[in-house]
Amino acid sequence: MDAEKFITAFALSTLAGLSTGIGSVIALFAKRTSARFLSTSLGFSAGVMIYVSLVEIFPVAKADLSVRFGQANGYWLAAASFFAGVFIIAIIDKLIPSMDNPHEMQSVEAIDYPGAMTEYRGLYRTGMFTAAAVAIHHFPEGLATFTSAMKDLRIGIPIAIAIAIHNIPEGIAVSVPIYYATGSRKKAFWYSFLSGLVEPLSGVIGYVILINVLNSAISSVILAAAGGIMVFISVDELLPAAEKYGKHHYAVYGFIAGMITIALSLILFT
Repeated sequence: MDAEKFITAFALSTLAGLSTGIGSVIALFAKRTSARFLSTSLGFSAGVMIYVSLVEIFPVAKADLSVRFGQANGYWLAAASFFAGVFIIAIIDKLIPSMDNPHEMQSVEAIDYPGAMTEYRGLYRTGMFTAAAVAIHHFPEGLATFTSAMKDLRIGIPIAIAIAIHNIPEGIAVSVPIYYATGSRKKAFWYSFLSGLVEPLSGVIGYVILINVLNSAISSVILAAAGGIMVFISVDELLPAAEKYGKHHYAVYGFIAGMITIALSLILFT
């Protein structure tokens, strides 16, 4: 195992996961929700994820598997792995009730007073369930970030940045109901921040479990599955979330900018 790669992959997945804390800070200290910023950044993240998944990750996984199993079998295995990733994250999303789903949009304006009111105590449960839902979502995301960085830093770095942006509204989703129920900024921040720790831990746990069987074929299968996970996240969560913030054109501009950015970075650093 390459220790330097391992440390770098862990650092990237940690930064990506803990960006939920950025969302928490925005929710707890901003005076109003910047719909333009959130729509653009979510679109940007989706553009990065979709482009890198379909243009870089899937072709690399397919090429590696084709060398090992032949052209036709390699393509079949890469495609099966890609859609396995889609189904895994879709099942996780399906098992989480919509009221507790971290991708149900929250706005800063929901925090309109500091007191903890009795009639809002139920929101504490919602916030805790949302924190748990965020943690569950971070398992496949953490593995995707960690595996991609171990495979190729050119792919891992933009994926980590995209997932970090994607985690910002999740931090808002955790913080708003907990603060609204308790009146404690500190408690809302720490629950949001700690939910992001699952991301680097899941990457390490997944890698440690697979280390004894990890070879180029297994690595390529995981990479293709990571591509499927990111495409699903983009289509099912990021782009609809950008729309819910009410800034359609900014979401599209961000999406195109994300694709251009990742394309240029891959060209310049190849």
